Amino acid sequence: MRALLRLLLLTALWPLLGSAANIDLARDAGSHPAARTEWWYVTGWLRTEEGNALGFQVTFFRSRTTGNDANPSRFAPRQILFAHAAISDPRLGHLLGDQRAARAGFGLAEAREGKTEVWIDDWSLRQADDGDGYTIRLPAREFSLALVLKTTQAPLLNGPGGLSRKAAEPGATSHYYSQPQLLAKGTVARDGKTSPVTGSAWLDHEWSDSYLEADAVGWDWVGLNLADGGALMLFRMRDRNGGTRWAGGSHRKADGSVTLFEPGDIRFTPLRLWRSPRSGTSYPVAWHIDAKGLEFDLEPMMDDQENDARATAGTIYWEGAVRALATGREIARGYLELTGYWLPLRL
Repeated sequence: MRALLRLLLLTALWPLLGSAANIDLARDAGSHPAARTEWWYVTGWLRTEEGNALGFQVTFFRSRTTGNDANPSRFAPRQILFAHAAISDPRLGHLLGDQRAARAGFGLAEAREGKTEVWIDDWSLRQADDGDGYTIRLPAREFSLALVLKTTQAPLLNGPGGLSRKAAEPGATSHYYSQPQLLAKGTVARDGKTSPVTGSAWLDHEWSDSYLEADAVGWDWVGLNLADGGALMLFRMRDRNGGTRWAGGSHRKADGSVTLFEPGDIRFTPLRLWRSPRSGTSYPVAWHIDAKGLEFDLEPMMDDQENDARATAGTIYWEGAVRALATGREIARGYLELTGYWLPLRL
């Protein structure tokens, strides 16, 4: 009963929070075509009927082109969409991944305004008509995902009023909210076999005109669904020497109270490196994290969760399912993203 009352309270407060932040989900869940970069990012842990754990990642990106505004042709590419999808299966030992890219238009690829509805051909992420959750339909080359994600909490605004700062310069910000603790249910198909799955997921929606400073090479990011019902997002922007240029994050406790972290509150300490046999890149796949006294270790579901996205995003990065452990006890599950270790990232 207390969990239900807490959800109702958070849902009631959301319009007030959104108004103060100039974020209104009736409008901002959809595309912002004037912004340079935008993404909808879903990750999660799934379990098959046999009890096998799987991780999944589905990301749709939108990028505004430059130089075509004055071109009257309908064929001039003004918005480019691309998508990444991957499955993590410890029994396989490495990612199954796929990617797509297309110019927006002609009904073949779109990112709609007003609500989350983005697709490339038969890959899609769509918000329910009543706003309560999302559906994913994604037939990839080596697997297929069909998931329904149900909301259990109000969105989490990352940064004051949903404005997430990425550097000391005031203009280096993004609009950013998360939808943690999503209930996932659906199917995963592979090798001619379709398996029912259930689990939990996390959705990020972020858009910006300025994300990476010129001296930043990439970022480390983690989003965790806490076992007590809370949610935790942490990130740091790295410099060329591996140091932290900026850091931030949000922690919503099970009672609904939110802590926003300052750069000095967060420390990422690598514990173990894994070297990719394909790219030769070394990634810190295990970490000790201290967020203002909230301390835990991150351990990956499996080490080899490298994603080769050169065909669409021009980069290789590590994106994987992780567990958070405190004094040896699991306190959360989520996803870790490591960019800029192969080559400096350029958006």
